[in-house]
Amino acid sequence: MCGIVGYIGNSEKKSMLLNGLKELEYRGYDSAGISILSEGNLQTFKAVGKISNLERKCHNFTSEGFGLGIGHTRWATHGKPTEVNAHPHFGTFSNIVHNGIIENYQSLKESLQKEGKHFISQTDTEVIVHLFESYVEKSQNILEAFTKTIHNLKGAYAILLITQKSADTIYYAKNGSPLIIGKNNNEIFFASSDAPLIGLVTEVSYLQDGAIGAMNLQNFKNLENIQPLLQDKLTAQKDGFAFFMEKEIYEQHRVLLETMIGRVQEDCFILEELRAIDLQSISSITLCACGTSYHSALTGSYLLEKIAKIKTKVEIASEFRYKEPILNSGELFVVISQSGETADTLEALKLIKRQGFQTLSICNVDNSSIVRESHTTILTRAGIEKGVASTKAFSTQVMVLWILAGFLAQIKGILPKTEAQKIIQSMFKATHLTKVNIKMHEHIKRLTKRYLHGHGFFFIGRDIFYPLALEGALKLKEISYLHAEGYPSGEMKHGPIALADTRLFCVALMPQNLLYEKIKSNVEELSARDATICAVTSEYYEGSDDWIKTSQAQTYMEEFFEMMVALQLFALEVSLRLGNDVDMPRNLAKSVTVE
Repeated sequence: MCGIVGYIGNSEKKSMLLNGLKELEYRGYDSAGISILSEGNLQTFKAVGKISNLERKCHNFTSEGFGLGIGHTRWATHGKPTEVNAHPHFGTFSNIVHNGIIENYQSLKESLQKEGKHFISQTDTEVIVHLFESYVEKSQNILEAFTKTIHNLKGAYAILLITQKSADTIYYAKNGSPLIIGKNNNEIFFASSDAPLIGLVTEVSYLQDGAIGAMNLQNFKNLENIQPLLQDKLTAQKDGFAFFMEKEIYEQHRVLLETMIGRVQEDCFILEELRAIDLQSISSITLCACGTSYHSALTGSYLLEKIAKIKTKVEIASEFRYKEPILNSGELFVVISQSGETADTLEALKLIKRQGFQTLSICNVDNSSIVRESHTTILTRAGIEKGVASTKAFSTQVMVLWILAGFLAQIKGILPKTEAQKIIQSMFKATHLTKVNIKMHEHIKRLTKRYLHGHGFFFIGRDIFYPLALEGALKLKEISYLHAEGYPSGEMKHGPIALADTRLFCVALMPQNLLYEKIKSNVEELSARDATICAVTSEYYEGSDDWIKTSQAQTYMEEFFEMMVALQLFALEVSLRLGNDVDMPRNLAKSVTVE
């Protein structure tokens, strides 16, 4: 969460920083700020809310000639979203931006206050700049003071610091939060992801945990792991859609095909990425993830057990490493993350890797922390996803898990070619069914006007449609701010049905190819108690109040993917009717890089 940028060079520093922050605004938009050091002067601008507010704040400011700049867009962790709490934070002669959390900030703050340091914010970040200046006052060696400062911090961080004591240098440190340095001929750029650097630099270094240094125009060549940066921004554009989320829903049929390329043949599965894994030793699998990725993991657990006949359990990453987890010999540990920077998932991965288990990551971002930490990775190839509420990242994760299940079944010798062909044909049909049916979209747009009130939503499904119900409920609450819960439909009579009345909305996933009669019975129980039923199914259900019609399909996975799109559109249209910004929902950020 949060995004940081930095710049060293002769261009207009304000423009460089603001443009970079716009590329990162999906990571946090409670507040934003920039600091520029030029000709010995240190200027800072901050604003609450979106980057456009910050632009207005510094509209009349320009900085010519050589200088430095740092910027930050914030998702609040310590302290409310106010200008005082916005980054950059400053001391007497230095400014700092920081992603992450400093766990021991309170004890550091108390010690610095005893030295006479004055704090004005509620943040953990402010202690870093005061601690740095305290060391500078004692040693006068800037890099030594910065290094001592970093060694005193406990937690996760990506830090950029500028100081009037060293007017040509940005000091940086990285531990558990992403930080990239890029260079073109005469300029240096910093960012917390690739996006702000595309088109500006030709080569980059992805910093490793523990990196501490001082960067100026001369010493980029001393960095490790310097590599070319791909130059493609097309997928970050809206392509005529009003919202990134809508664009990303509509492009799922294309990115799913990209996910399958080279991995799905006519009658077999190929996963070259798994060469690093001892596949014959795998006797069970643990899938570990958070949020939407957790829902894809739950979906994958059904597929792995149904197709590959491998015992599979699913763990919530934020809980996993605190439960003293036990893994068995022969267990493959799989982490799933859209960004590859999800802090809870990353720490779970590190814990299990230290214990000597084989690790696999399913991720959308190459060179991310989780990818670098894993033994091997299957990239989802979803492309840049800017909508905070994940859509195509979820669908591509499910597709990768489906391919993985087929591949492992093939390795075990339990998947005849005829069965593999049927699964692969179903994959292609499912991908085709994610192409948005305009008539369906228009129908959903019209019916959502009836779903803006009431006391909440149940999304219900059975078997593999239970995790899809969870994901449908999450999409709705993320962007509409309405209360919604996903349930296995068979659990209704074990408590939740007590909430059923005329003001309860129930979105029922009713696939024709999997337990239809069972879920129909569960829906009838709710209908009998006057709940409003919105049935998502290919055949009209007489007990429904509304019907989202899906296509006739041959397999439940084809129904799964089409229903997934219907739920995404349902959440989108409810939220738009409520006047919400679906790309930037309140209180959320795209990449959760803190616990």
